[in-house]
Formats: sequence, structure tokens, C-alpha cells
Amino acid sequence: MKHIEEKIEFLEEKARHIRRLIIDMLFKAGSGHPGGSLSSADLIAALYFEVLKHDPENPRWPDRDRFHLSKGHACPVVYAALAEAGYFKKEELWTLRELGSILQGHPDRRTPGIEAASGSLGQGLSVALGMSLAGRIDKRGYRVYVLMGDGEIQEGNIWEAAMACSHYKCDNLCAVLDYNGYQIDGRVCDVMGIEPIKEKWVSFGWNVLEIDGHNMRRIVSAFEKAARHKGAPTIIIARTTKGKGVSFMENIADFHGRAPTEEETKKALEELG
Repeated sequence: MKHIEEKIEFLEEKARHIRRLIIDMLFKAGSGHPGGSLSSADLIAALYFEVLKHDPENPRWPDRDRFHLSKGHACPVVYAALAEAGYFKKEELWTLRELGSILQGHPDRRTPGIEAASGSLGQGLSVALGMSLAGRIDKRGYRVYVLMGDGEIQEGNIWEAAMACSHYKCDNLCAVLDYNGYQIDGRVCDVMGIEPIKEKWVSFGWNVLEIDGHNMRRIVSAFEKAARHKGAPTIIIARTTKGKGVSFMENIADFHGRAPTEEETKKALEELG
């Protein structure tokens, strides 16, 4: 039991540190997307420091698990995790969005640890499907993970891919939905409602798990259940808070794509501890 408690505490600390790096990174860049980066920090911390089979010293190791960030604008959270894991020096984070930097405003393969470019929304599940089928054809035992946004799944392409993932019984694929309830123009339910979300994925033939996306114990448990499930892909619907961890950013659509000012950065870092 002590081992489990220590693991959860370790992952929570990683998530806190990732959130601090996000705030610092965006302030120095003067642009970027804090809301969705902060909402998914706990999920990303669990993936990179507990779930994924990967090797920062050998990013193209053939048997590594694949992770794809479908909601590419939230890349600061992945960049922070990659730096923390040792894929590149943390100093690179302070070059976010600069001309010639390996860390652009949307991910591309110049960055060690990034599997595929993403930015145009709605395409990530199709990319993950391709990775999943490639693993089967190549007889590799790796798993594929993809993180999507709730506003993003308004795209029709997502549902075409969902049908195909189920049809081909891609049980080496785990999708994660960062369900924070907001997108750039406001609340998801006002822009284009996506409920009943669980029933939709069930009807498409998926194994569906619903969790509190900030409860690290539930997050780790959900990934373990997904890995054990056979015969169908799994989606983890993670209920999260936009801007989680910074009080004046939480559930504020303005912080979907606005960097904090110097004063806001100071206050945010104080709150994160």
C-alpha cells in the first residue's frame, strides 16, 4: 500500500511541476494555450511517468508505446512532460514559438518524442488508428494513446475514425477525452453540445470509462483497466477543469488561448506552489 501511495504522490508532484513549466513557458513566449494545457496536466503526468513504455534516450525505439496529442494547441503540456522526462534540455522550453525552435505552437516531428504533427483538429484519432493497425501488421506489442479535446470531437472525422477503430477491434488503442467543458468560443454545450457522450461512444462499440481527470488514483486505475480490456478500443472520458490549478484561469474561456501577463504569472506560480 505504501508503494501505491508513494507512486500517486510522485505523479501528483510531476503534474504540479508540469503546470509551473506551462505558466513559465507561455509567459516567456507571450502566446499559447494555458487552459487546455493545465486541464490535461494530470493525465499527461500519468502517461509519461507511469503508463507509457518509452525511452527518452532512444525516442524512435520500435517497441515504444505511441502517444499522439490530437488537440495540438495544448502542446505546452506535452513539451513540459518531454523536458521533464529528459527528451531535451529544459532550456528549450523558453524558446516556445520562436522562429527555428524545436517547440512550435503546434507539434511537429522535429521535437524529440513527438510522433506526428497535429494542429488541425479532429485528425488525431485517425492518426492513432493508423499507428494501432501498423503495430498489428508489424507484430509489435506496443500500445497507442491519443488525447483529444471535448470541443475537438465536434469534428465529423473523429466519428469516422471511431467507427473504424471499433470495426478493426483495436484493443491496443486507448483514447483519452479531456472533457473540460470549454472551447475557444465559450462552453462546449453552447457552441455544439456533445452529450450524451458516454452513450455515443458505447454505441460506436467502444469500452468506455469515466473518471475525475484530476484524481490521480482514478487516472492510473483507468489506464490499467484499458490495457486489460480485449476485443475493442477503450476511451477514458476524463472530467476536468479548464485552467486547473490557477484560480483566475479556471473555467474562463479567455484563457483558452491567451498567455498570462507578468502579474498573472507571478500569482499563478504562487498558487501552484
